[in-house]
Amino acid sequence: MTHTTPWFLYLIECDDGSVYTGIAIDVAARFDKHVNGTGARYTRSRKPLRVLASFELTDRASALRAEYWVKRLTPAGKRALAAGARTLESVLPAPAAMPDDADADTA
Repeated sequence: MTHTTPWFLYLIECDDGSVYTGIAIDVAARFDKHVNGTGARYTRSRKPLRVLASFELTDRASALRAEYWVKRLTPAGKRALAAGARTLESVLPAPAAMPDDADADTA
């Protein structure tokens, strides 16, 4: 049985009011790297204050896809997501709709 390690999308509040979005297997360890200056370049110049939220995803590919869409939100949108006013699913594009049987039968 193959077990994939879950990945997490996380949101960090920075001292300038911005919200950093990233992915990691271990959010606490990654936050520590941001705090000590060995994380992302973005958080080296904007002091990370706290993790606002994290969301578990099944694998790295899912986490990268979620990160792509969450990074396009405004800071207010990211804060709404962190507060639970929005769901992660509401940020992601809907899967392509499957054609129903009626459409498949037309010739």
